[in-house]
Parts: sequence; structure tokens; C-alpha cells
Amino acid sequence: MARYTGPKTKIARKFGEAIFGDDKSFEKRNYPPGQHGNNRRRGKKSEYAIQLMEKQKAKYTYGILERQFRNMFEKATRSQGITGEVLLQLCESRLDNVAYRMGLSNSRSGARQLVSHRHITVNGGLVNIPSYQLKPGDVVSVREKSKSLEVIQNSLANNSKVYEWITFNNDTKEGTYVSVPARIQIPENINEQFIVELYSK
Repeated sequence: MARYTGPKTKIARKFGEAIFGDDKSFEKRNYPPGQHGNNRRRGKKSEYAIQLMEKQKAKYTYGILERQFRNMFEKATRSQGITGEVLLQLCESRLDNVAYRMGLSNSRSGARQLVSHRHITVNGGLVNIPSYQLKPGDVVSVREKSKSLEVIQNSLANNSKVYEWITFNNDTKEGTYVSVPARIQIPENINEQFIVELYSK
């Protein structure tokens, strides 16, 4: 399945924040990449450039390519509720993202790999589609044969984040997608209104 596999620190520097998680290289050079990256006299961005950058930030953050992201936006447009908020809720409801939020991996790309490699079950059945949309009440578990995987054990040992909209039991390695998160419960620094404005042109 297609996904971005290029240099992550370069992308993080472009947006001025570590969107892929902790990054020591980014901390050393947290200015834009390129020959003039550290030049403070950079021109003012146009409205379109700001909107486009926000969309790209969201896509890179969640590991979604353009066609899929556009389809999610159209689905959000047809849904009841605020379009931008619904779009982020759809991103958060993806199986790879929920596995990441539960602490099964320390990155979304790692969680995506766990799902693709058939280590994760939903309601007792194997699901290997990272973009699978979870519904409130769905139970996400680590497959019995995979519970001893070192990468999962290490990630859970270092995970201290708690989200109100999911529960997780470290002993059974099973969690529940309790409810669709409200915008205030989504910690990502994304201005979804800019994305709506961009697609609405």
C-alpha cells in the first residue's frame, strides 16, 4: 500500500513542528530545510499557501495520501456536523491511529505496520487494513501470537498517554474505541478550517 517513505525530519522542519513524534534531529535544526532555511527574512505566505500547508501537515501526520484524504473530506462534507471537525474525527477513527493512541507503537507508521502484518484484531477478527474505520464500541486487541512481540512490549512500557475516548488494558493488550473524540480531545496542532477552505474553492 502506498505511503510516504521519505525523510521525516525534513518534513517536520518544513512545518516547524515534530509531527512524526520525538525527533532529536528536528530539535537540533528546527528551522525550514534548504539553503535559506535559517534566514529569518522569509516572505509572507499567501492565503492559499497557508491552507495548502495545513492540508499537507494533516496528511503527513496521519500518513494518508491525497486521493484517500480527499475521499475522507467528501465523506465529512456529507456528514452531519462541522466538516473540518468530522474530517479529523475520521482520521482519528482509523485503525492504525487508534492502535497508535493505545500505545501499541510509538509512531503511526509503526502502528500501520502492525496492522498490515496481521498483528491486530477488531472484535475478535483479524483486520489488516490500516484505514479501517472503527465504530464506537469496537474492541481492538493484539493477536494472541503477537502479544510477546518486543516492539509492542517496549512501546507499551514507554507509553504514558491517556485518552478519554479509548480504554486499554496492558495486561490483556486489549482496548475499546469508546466514542468518537470531540475536537478538544484531539491533540494534533491542525487548523482544519484552512483545509475546508482549500477544498471548498
